[in-house]
Amino acid sequence: MYFFLVVSSTITIFGNLGIIISISHFKELHSPTNFLILSMAATDFLLGLIIMPYSMVRSVERCWLFGKLFCKVHYSFDLMLSVISIFHLCCIAIDRFYAICDPLRYAIKITISIIKKMIFICWSIPAVFAFGVVITNSHVSGIAGYEMLVECFNLCPITFNKLWSLVMFFFCFFAPGSVMVGIYVKIFIVSQRHAKIVKRTSENMSEISTQISKQKDRKAAKTLGIVMGVFIACWLPVFITILVDPFLNFSTPEVLFDALNWLGYFNSTCNPLIYGFFYPWFRKALRYIVLGKIFETDSCLARLC
Repeated sequence: MYFFLVVSSTITIFGNLGIIISISHFKELHSPTNFLILSMAATDFLLGLIIMPYSMVRSVERCWLFGKLFCKVHYSFDLMLSVISIFHLCCIAIDRFYAICDPLRYAIKITISIIKKMIFICWSIPAVFAFGVVITNSHVSGIAGYEMLVECFNLCPITFNKLWSLVMFFFCFFAPGSVMVGIYVKIFIVSQRHAKIVKRTSENMSEISTQISKQKDRKAAKTLGIVMGVFIACWLPVFITILVDPFLNFSTPEVLFDALNWLGYFNSTCNPLIYGFFYPWFRKALRYIVLGKIFETDSCLARLC
């Protein structure tokens, strides 16, 4: 278990660190979309660095070894970073919507100023929500035996009462998830429409050009499917459990709940693979980083796209 979780944490940390360094260093990558990806990578990097190691010890040892105060701090940052990551996925979906569905006005609609506001919202609302709920103990208000679990049994359980389980499900998952699904369905429909237009207007084009266009359309559709599939597969089980567990008198086995929570963490492990390795510029940037070429003069001006 330790080996498996250490590998997952390592991929999360270094995969997202690679994206952070790439977008920060190479000026060619300084675009509104990439700044969103950079901010999300920073979120996932922090999740892998300061949350997953302590959660790993809790999961394997079946005991919280770091004290009651740090339990609250860990819980707050865990909740905050997980929600921030989900909000970033939603904002990236909005950015892609304008880029594909309204390309002529994309530069006007999505500016650096708008991206900064998006990033501020993605960080500020989850931070206020997470720390406000955990510090005030609102999420466990009315749950009999919670204090005994923390103090007497040295546990730091992931627990929400009925009210906050509903808030968590609808505010942190269902609302951003619905926006993402709706946007990507719209993007898929528009992409198919564009493909048909290209097909009709490409009668005079060479067969090779037509084939390349079809391949790009299939790749775009496949990427969107992977994005949504990984997001739903990682987060839906744990949020459904958070929603129904209080109404089942907290009868969900602790091991199952913990495993589903790690499945949510794995979304941060997959994000650099989806948003990074699917882009050729990231592979080129990673080569520069691994070979140490980023320390060369004017390496920040290198052509990657």
